[in-house]
Order: sequence, then structure tokens, then C-alpha cells
Amino acid sequence: MTTAATILALACGLAATGCGGGTTATTGVVGVVIPKTTPFWRAYNAAVPSQAKAHGVKMLPAVNSESDIHKQISDIHTLLVQQVKGLVVGPLDSAAIRPGLRAAGQAGVPVVAVDVAPDSGKVAMVVRADNRAFGRKACQYLGDAVKTGKVVQIQGGLASVNGRDRTKSFLTCMAKHYPRIKVLNIAADWQAGKAAVGLDSLYKANPDIKGIYLQAGGDYLVPALSILQRNNALFPVGDPRHITIVANDGIPQELDAIRKGEIDATVSQPIDLYAKYAVSYIKKAMEGQKFAPGPTDHGSTIVRLPSGLLEDQLPAPVVTKRNVNDPSLWGNRV
Repeated sequence: MTTAATILALACGLAATGCGGGTTATTGVVGVVIPKTTPFWRAYNAAVPSQAKAHGVKMLPAVNSESDIHKQISDIHTLLVQQVKGLVVGPLDSAAIRPGLRAAGQAGVPVVAVDVAPDSGKVAMVVRADNRAFGRKACQYLGDAVKTGKVVQIQGGLASVNGRDRTKSFLTCMAKHYPRIKVLNIAADWQAGKAAVGLDSLYKANPDIKGIYLQAGGDYLVPALSILQRNNALFPVGDPRHITIVANDGIPQELDAIRKGEIDATVSQPIDLYAKYAVSYIKKAMEGQKFAPGPTDHGSTIVRLPSGLLEDQLPAPVVTKRNVNDPSLWGNRV
């Protein structure tokens, strides 16, 4: 639904090895585990079936961990009992996913991790954008717009490498390039309720804030706008009282908010490409292919993480009023 039905097969030049004669057709089914229900993950879940069909991969309907890491580990064990031959997992917690990865490894089942990189364990590939770039791009946009004063960072879960990467890169960039800006942090742990309570309390104590960075628009956009409206602080872009807001995700709701002038920008996570390459990599991994660092044939780079895992870092564009109607943005194709 979010991507074209016809996908060109990836060539062996995808920084992969083991592409020689001996590769057999994919057999068996793949289990898919999504971490929670948000607009971002609903779009991903909707994109996976068409990608599976395009790549000739048989997949079970996705199971939803419902923001519960214990359920996520249980879901993985349940799928392994069902004799799946591959797993595509969106980890809830970079460290706590390890028992699930260990169980898959013991069963000889390859795993592709999507959106979140595990801290340890074995996966064939992590399909993810460069989350440090998310924080840096948000910093640059807010810094250039605000220049001096207070900005709020509504953080993601710091148990996730995504939350850690976005937070660290945002703070590092601010300290280095915008020393006249003071950053106020809200530890929201990817939870809308925590974001709402935190922003409401912080705004009442700091009504002079000039900017907000939403580390996940899918979780934080609605509560953030609601709190600003409740405090009579939601003014459109162009109004001198407007609070500059930059988000991450690229969901349709963020794009609509940009069009309305409620927020200024978002960094669009390529959820359509997450689905496309997750399916492609799990198919290749099930066929016995191995991967190596280096440029890919689809405009990204495979890097080796400090954990030793490989990650395909997909590009994530900044979306503003200037390009919000670009039909190539996945949020415009849902």
C-alpha cells in the first residue's frame, strides 16, 4: 500500500558475498514481529505483504508485541515453535531483545532487525536509517531557527539505541554549534502519556520556550500539539509567537501538520524502504548469503556497528513546507 507493487530484484552487488552458484530458492515461511501500534508501525505492517509478494517470500501475518518486551520475546519463541525459517523483528529494547536472538540462533533461524539495532546478539542485518543524523538534522533546523533561548527535546526510550543516538547527537550538535540555546529534556520513553505530562509541566515552568524536538512524531505529535493548544501556545508558522517544532518519522499526520503550519519540519524515516530491504535481506539470509560493509546498489551504505553487527543505513530526508508534497515521500503514498 505504501510502495510500488513491482520491485526490481537486488543484484549481488548489494555488498553481499555468497552469491555464486550453490544458492537455492527460499523455502519456508518468515515470521514478522512489530513492536507496537503507532502510525509509523501500521504503515510498515501494511507495506510488508506487498514486498513479500514482490520478492517471492512467504510470510505469516505480523504479531504485535504491544510495547511489551516480555511479550516480544514470547512472540519470537512462539514463531520458532511454528518452524519459521526466518524472522524480521522490530526490537523494542536494544539490550532486552538478546534472549530472543539467542533462541533464534540456537534454532538456526536468521534474523533481520528493523529500525532498532540490538546491543548484542546475532542478526544477519539491521535495516535502519542513521539515527545520529536524525538528531543532528533536528538540531541544525532548530538551531538556525531559534538561535538563542530554550528548546525542548522530548526523548525516546534510552533503553533503545535509537533514543540514545538521537539524544546524544542532538545535544552534541547544540553544545558545539548553538551555545546560546539551552536544551530542556523530557524522558518520555516513546510513550504519549509521558510526553504530554512532561511537556505540560515543563511549559508551565518555562513559557518562553522557542522550539521543540519530537524524537518520534508517531508517539509525540498529537500530545505535543494538544498540550500547546491547551496552554494557548499553538500558533502557526509565521506568527512571531510560533514555537518551532521538528519531528522524526514522516508519518502522514506530520506532513499534514507541516501543511497546516502547526510544525515546521520532520525527518522522514523511510518506512517503505525498511519493509523493502528487510524482506530482501531475510530472503538472502535464508538462502545462505552473507553480507559485508560497503556501498549498496540502492544509495545507502552498510556499516559495521561497535557491536560487530552490520547495518544498512538508509537515507532519511528532511521534510519542510518546501518539499512536503513530494510524491516520493512514503507519508504521501499511504
